[in-house]
Amino acid sequence: MSRRNSDRMGGHKKNNTAPPSAPQQQPEGFSFVVPTEFVDLPSEGRYYSQNHPLHNKDVIEIKHMTAKEEDILTSKTLLKKGVAIDRVMKNVIVDKTIDPDSLLVGDRNAIVIALRAISYGESYETKVICPSCEAKNDFTFDLSNIEVVRGGDLEELDIKENEDGTFNVILPLTKLTVTFKLLTGREEKAFISNLQQDRKTKAGEKTVTRQLMSMIVAVNEDSTHQTKRYVVDNLPSIDSRRIRTAYKIVNPNIDLTQVFECAECGFESEMEVPLTADFFWPDH
Repeated sequence: MSRRNSDRMGGHKKNNTAPPSAPQQQPEGFSFVVPTEFVDLPSEGRYYSQNHPLHNKDVIEIKHMTAKEEDILTSKTLLKKGVAIDRVMKNVIVDKTIDPDSLLVGDRNAIVIALRAISYGESYETKVICPSCEAKNDFTFDLSNIEVVRGGDLEELDIKENEDGTFNVILPLTKLTVTFKLLTGREEKAFISNLQQDRKTKAGEKTVTRQLMSMIVAVNEDSTHQTKRYVVDNLPSIDSRRIRTAYKIVNPNIDLTQVFECAECGFESEMEVPLTADFFWPDH
């Protein structure tokens, strides 16, 4: 899922408005650059706008983590705010014109998996609680066995791909034509933040309606918020399900699930690799 570029001699420079500091002298006998890898993007760059740096690009170059990135992953402040992985991703992407939040969710996942594998190996050992008997199991995710999913058969649900990276699907009951988009990291975080806000206000989580509002661009070519809100709140379940199924079909991602078997009761189920800071520091 990643390819090394150990011959690269430098990265893109970043504008710095701070006063110049004294140059750091390289100790004699030490001449090396941090190696980089090319990570395959599940999207293959197909769904980014023409002005995005990853438009029609099927790989992204990242550098290996250093002790500075490990500092970020152990920062209690950054971990509490939930921004540690975002900061690390911003550091390791070589092309500084790329905003990590603008990446599609599947592409972000691919980068996180590749970064963990090249930094600490392809075996991720962690503790898993059995859903059946609640026994605590030692479980190892094999990060070399991650499957890349580049979308499904659009003809299955008569899904039309538009030139701007959006998709159209006709709903089975209302016959409405819904235009939807793939979510970026920024939009996914906003969705999660809204769900957390729902919990705080005890208003009840609005998982389905918030998800639909995040992905729907227009209904019958009407993109006003009022129209989308009305449709989402009144959509029959069969139509709501059709939109979410269509999204799953077209969404390029990586399959993070692996089969878990409880050592105590023999219960089997699929477990998804948790992409949290503990993914890098399972002992913390």
